[in-house]
Amino acid sequence: MIHTVKPGETLYQISRDYRTLLASIIRANPGINPNVIYSGQSIVIPGFPPVQTISYRIDVSINNRQLRLYKDGVLQKQYPIAVGRILSNTPVGNFIIINKAPNPGGPFGTMWMSLSKEHYGIHGTNNPSSIGKAVSAGCIRMYNKDVEELAATIPIGTPVSIHP
Repeated sequence: MIHTVKPGETLYQISRDYRTLLASIIRANPGINPNVIYSGQSIVIPGFPPVQTISYRIDVSINNRQLRLYKDGVLQKQYPIAVGRILSNTPVGNFIIINKAPNPGGPFGTMWMSLSKEHYGIHGTNNPSSIGKAVSAGCIRMYNKDVEELAATIPIGTPVSIHP
């Protein structure tokens, strides 16, 4: 998988976002100077499939509070979601699903799927009345049955686009 460096990112933070050892990223990118990376630079992230090989993609509209699942460009399903509140906005950008954890406990419901942005994910909820609202700490909340269905459908590496 290829990550395009965004303004202000460091290689260390990229390694944390993908939960990949910094040394592994350096090995996968011969000739890279870990202290000098630049916006727009392509970085190979080992351990993830190339995005173009995955037929699914997720589109999240923060304003509409909707998550749409596409397969080969065709809308498969649309789900209602909860998003971040005013001081804890849901991050905007392009990410991938990097792991799945069933039954994470607490407020995360019955499924957690990490995004390639440290501390953020798509997860279930122990408070279903929050769906449709801007109430989370920045994550994307779904009904438990919906997030379980989504997690069973998509592979690790599925691209996720989040926009207003």
